[in-house]
Amino acid sequence: MPVNTDFQIFISNMTVDDIENVVQIEADAYGQHHWSKSSFYDEMNNNLARYYCAKTQNNKLVAYAGIWNIIDEAHITTIAVKPEFMRKHIGEALIVKILEDCYNNKIKYLTLEVRESNVPAIELYKKYGFSSLGTRKGYYQDNNENALIMWTENIFYEKFKTRFEQNRENLKKFIEIK
Repeated sequence: MPVNTDFQIFISNMTVDDIENVVQIEADAYGQHHWSKSSFYDEMNNNLARYYCAKTQNNKLVAYAGIWNIIDEAHITTIAVKPEFMRKHIGEALIVKILEDCYNNKIKYLTLEVRESNVPAIELYKKYGFSSLGTRKGYYQDNNENALIMWTENIFYEKFKTRFEQNRENLKKFIEIK
């Protein structure tokens, strides 16, 4: 199957110039309990943090993700896609970018929290080797929903690397990542 070259995504490191658009996506995704603009400015100065933006060919910011790298572990702090760009593999492209950077930085494990009701996100994380290892009761302030705590095994294990490489290759059928 040929690559859909009609739809390209450019993933880059977030800059302060991106924050205004990121906060709008954050508000759309998470409602009144979203991160503030000042939170993102603080993250730009956090030595543990790395944030990424996904933009279209015409430079429209459509998604973002963030992680904290702590020793040999990465914690995915946030990820969101503009509603009209959901189900176009952009969130998946960000997960791939995060994993590639983890490999480059010798990060062995990834973790995150996700709403128990967010089945599409949970399925995406499972596809990339995350497993639920517990819950945080009442984690989300807006409705007191529980969060699943998800972890990967060591991403340098051959089984994990093979799965990742297969998923990354399959993703190229749907989206071109620059």
